[in-house]
Amino acid sequence: MILFRNTMRITEGHLHAFKRAIIEAVEFVEKNGPQLMVQTFIDEQRMLATSYQLYPDSEAVIEHWRLADPYIAKVMEHCVVAEFQIHGDPSVAVLERMRPMLDDGRATLTPRLAGFLRL
Repeated sequence: MILFRNTMRITEGHLHAFKRAIIEAVEFVEKNGPQLMVQTFIDEQRMLATSYQLYPDSEAVIEHWRLADPYIAKVMEHCVVAEFQIHGDPSVAVLERMRPMLDDGRATLTPRLAGFLRL
């Protein structure tokens, strides 16, 4: 499994549009995406949002990007990534897509040690 934790800094004056874009993106992936779980939390006072996405494997991450890129682009019109944590053991293809953020320090990779999922 792969877990993403994405912390986004919302652009001043974009709160309403950001929230609308997030809701549209989450509704789309709930119906069409391969994620096992998506949860987004918002701290309006600090203008920060945190999204958690759980994937069964790297192929699901790549499929999500293929399906949801237009929705991701709409969200990114209203924020910047402040920190992106990748938990698990993603494929080379996923790491290559994340390479710019890994190289500039916005993203970190933490390999999985142990755990389970109970649904």
